[in-house]
Amino acid sequence: MIRWGEEKRQADPGFFCRKVVEGVFQPVWLVSDTRRVSDIQWFREAYGALTQTVRVVASEQSRQQRGWVFTTGVDDAESECGLDNFGAFDWVIENHGDEQRLEEQLEKLVVFVRSRL
Repeated sequence: MIRWGEEKRQADPGFFCRKVVEGVFQPVWLVSDTRRVSDIQWFREAYGALTQTVRVVASEQSRQQRGWVFTTGVDDAESECGLDNFGAFDWVIENHGDEQRLEEQLEKLVVFVRSRL
């Protein structure tokens, strides 16, 4: 399945993005689990300012406290780290374990989305 998906992306980087949006209009696009720069570029080209990119970050220590263990070949694959150096996110949400800080950040995002509806 992974190989099939990679072959589709190589032949047509927008293949899966188009499938997601077929017949749908949204005043704001928040697409969860975007994993590649080509996905973000596709949405920005197709929807311009309607596209908002959100990066959720957590320290390695926070992730380990939640049970995450680095797995070679998985956690260092493009699907997991292809956006690590992208840098041009509209929103960066820090999820290091401080629930109040997380809620404050998410509230700002929610207020923004509501302003676009």
